[in-house]
Amino acid sequence: MRRLVGDGAVIGVGGTNHARTPMALLIEVLRQGRTGLTLARPLSCFEAELFLASGMADRVMTSWVGIGHGWGLAPVLRHLVENGQATFEEWSHLGIGLRYKAGAMGVPYLPTISMLGSDIDRRLGLAKVTCPYTGQQLNAVPSLNPDVALLHVQRADALGNAQIDGYELMDSDLALAARSVIISAEEIVATDELRRDPGRTVIPGFAVDAVVHQPMGAYPHECYGHYEADIAEFSAYMHAVKSGGVDGARAYVSALVAHPDHDAYLASIDPARLSAIRRTAEEMLRQ
Repeated sequence: MRRLVGDGAVIGVGGTNHARTPMALLIEVLRQGRTGLTLARPLSCFEAELFLASGMADRVMTSWVGIGHGWGLAPVLRHLVENGQATFEEWSHLGIGLRYKAGAMGVPYLPTISMLGSDIDRRLGLAKVTCPYTGQQLNAVPSLNPDVALLHVQRADALGNAQIDGYELMDSDLALAARSVIISAEEIVATDELRRDPGRTVIPGFAVDAVVHQPMGAYPHECYGHYEADIAEFSAYMHAVKSGGVDGARAYVSALVAHPDHDAYLASIDPARLSAIRRTAEEMLRQ
């Protein structure tokens, strides 16, 4: 992590909102105290606020930031942006995906009608191209090649070949677009096991620089088939923010990084809570 994530890096964050967020990897970046970071993600959750509140990131590129589960939009992000302490670079959800797709394809841009004529289009100052077949004006969405992608998956082998259960979201394009890729996985399995179901292997090992075995590596967010999001931990974060504002978010970050690693963080959580979110995920598979 220390070698691949430097100050000023653009970090492509895998998953979306509170699904398969690479929280163990993100918390480790926080622990190392990097500065000047940019987070890019199609839909962001409170992980974006942790980086902005701590001062380690000063920009997010996304289509939406919200806590979810009834807590609404992100109050810390709003405060920091309105006071000129952070930059919220808004794209459409499709726009972020096309930027990753262009980066993965190795082309400088992709054409789209997304955002055309909108305030987002105006603020971003997107270049325009004319379709050679129809004459239609289109937005030229520039490729995005993050310095590093952080991804969490259900299983991977030691070579970095990774399988995702459920929606792969934009992770495969992100992995191919990024200059470096770090994957955390619920399970590390033999390559032969991946070969039994090759259709689920959506990230090739040649694109991956490092693999970390980290059970519950998305906690307190969810990982399909393994555990659901821990609503109690979302509540703990929002309580810190409502009682202390940005300082409350900073205190939450300080408590997180005080744990030496993700396993120690998990050990601090009530085992009954962890068992409950695992059980719920298993029950959903049976429905």
